[in-house]
Amino acid sequence: MTQVPSRSWTDTPELAPKGKKAVPEGLWIRCTQCAAMLFRKSVENNLWVCPECQHHFRVSARQRIMQLTDPGSFEPFNERMAPVDPLRFVDLRPYTDRLKLAQKRTGQNDGVQTGNAFIKGRKVILACMDFPFLGGSMGSVVGEKITRAIIEAGDHDLPIVIVASSGGARMMESGFSLMQMAKTSAALARFDDQAGLFISVLTDPTTGGVTASFAMLGDVILAEPKALIGFAGPRVIQQTIRQELPEGFQRAEFVLQCGFIDRVVPRSELRSEISRIIDYAGK
Repeated sequence: MTQVPSRSWTDTPELAPKGKKAVPEGLWIRCTQCAAMLFRKSVENNLWVCPECQHHFRVSARQRIMQLTDPGSFEPFNERMAPVDPLRFVDLRPYTDRLKLAQKRTGQNDGVQTGNAFIKGRKVILACMDFPFLGGSMGSVVGEKITRAIIEAGDHDLPIVIVASSGGARMMESGFSLMQMAKTSAALARFDDQAGLFISVLTDPTTGGVTASFAMLGDVILAEPKALIGFAGPRVIQQTIRQELPEGFQRAEFVLQCGFIDRVVPRSELRSEISRIIDYAGK
């Protein structure tokens, strides 16, 4: 597995939520939810969950893999797949420049890692999206790697666990990106015909084209506490309908009440929950 430095908005100013000032990397970090000053090592040992308010920090794909899998069990595949710029897209800067910056910052070729792994002794195919890579957006490579992971799971009669963390489709690839919604969904339809088990884990945020495709097609859909889950963001919806939104709108607990997901699971319990589901399904 490619070694990537641990990163969060506290040491990456460009990832800081609006209105929040990035804290220089050091021994202490500030919780983005309750503003408590926290000893970095204690937060890391707590799976990047605030011990004061239980806020779940966003974590990278590498961190997620380390948290979920049995030590040393993750074996990546399709690591060398890298995106290209078929449209020669330029906004404030060329897409190729954005890719190079994201690759340098994260140490990854694109926004998802896939591979074989064991979770509490249960063999699975695992895909973890990487929000620090262009907001975890789904371009051609992300869609292809997830599709191949689904096919791999079907070919070997293994459950697949996909951890979503994404702002949606990658606008710099336009229609090529939107095609990935249909492709991943079609792969899951074939996987379902093979009686495969798909456990979808939604983390903060899971939005846009990812929500509108594979992320909401799980046989069991889990979510971390307070994760933002939806298609368009709440601000866009509020401006469109010109009404006040309910408290907690589009957060995991609200989405659970509306029946769109099956369970809200704290990060510390995810490994056990996934293993129980696999056992119950007899996979």
